[in-house]
Amino acid sequence: MASSPSHHTQIPLASHPGGKPIDSVVPIHIVTDASQLPAEFLDPSPEKQLIIGFDCEGVDLCRHGTLCILQLAFPDAIYLVDAIQGGETLVIACKPALESSYITKVIHDCKRDSEALYFQFGIKLHNVVDTQITYSLIEEQEGRRRSPDDYISFVGLLADPRYCGISYEEKEEVRVLLRQDPLFWTYRPLTELMVRAAADDVRFLPYIYHNMMEKMNQRSLWYLAVRGALYCRCFCINDNDYADWPPLQPIPDNLLVQGDVPEEEILSILDVPPGKMGRIIGRRGSSILAIKESCNAEILIGGSKGPPDKVFIIGPVKQVRKAEAMLRGRMLEMY
Repeated sequence: MASSPSHHTQIPLASHPGGKPIDSVVPIHIVTDASQLPAEFLDPSPEKQLIIGFDCEGVDLCRHGTLCILQLAFPDAIYLVDAIQGGETLVIACKPALESSYITKVIHDCKRDSEALYFQFGIKLHNVVDTQITYSLIEEQEGRRRSPDDYISFVGLLADPRYCGISYEEKEEVRVLLRQDPLFWTYRPLTELMVRAAADDVRFLPYIYHNMMEKMNQRSLWYLAVRGALYCRCFCINDNDYADWPPLQPIPDNLLVQGDVPEEEILSILDVPPGKMGRIIGRRGSSILAIKESCNAEILIGGSKGPPDKVFIIGPVKQVRKAEAMLRGRMLEMY
């Protein structure tokens, strides 16, 4: 069990529909050994299914960066899993939970966290609810359209009164420190600021999840499950076409009988000739933005963290094929 904590924080708990949240004071446990984690997390089971907030902190977090902390927000406690002190053994102990269908991991923008877990520890992050995806689906469901590159930030999500309605000014303080010293998350012992910042990145997620799920219809829930799975694996590119990842959730029967059947969603990866990515993107992103505006699909590039010379497309099959054709046409113009 976790030792007696020296840090505490508040977690908002849902009250009756439309009511104000109830703040619960909970301990923050700094975990350096798997024995300090809850048994139901270490050994997932259908009888004790969990919904937890989840995030990772590190240095240049991707396949090559350093994973420093995994944050877990439970209803009664927050656990900061110290990957620096506990090492690979501690992170691998979390593998069954992070891959389990019985534990829902609520996270904001899962792509890089998933990439780091996969390439550094062989963990295939599964059964996520990505609040960035969820936000977009609710906007779409309620008839509001967004521009192709208009992704809600975590700070923006927290500020939205529909989901949380709080100001997170300390996030900017940590961003400044990270710009000044990229090794910020590697230092030990963890300072009060580090503990508070790590906890703040997950303590609101279960409450946001509750508020978002109240708004989701069955169609949006299916899209959420599939897109979350595709986003988890998109930067985890390997030689076996993701054959070692869990299968995508099929279209539920109740949607099949309703007439307006959602189209299958896929992930496609295009190789770009070395040195030509700048031409694909265009001046100030103009070329790639034009393609995004023409297709109802997400188009992602690895950027400075990689993977290099690849474009990732996620969305309905027809829209993905349309984006592929436009990108290939753009490549042909280079010769």
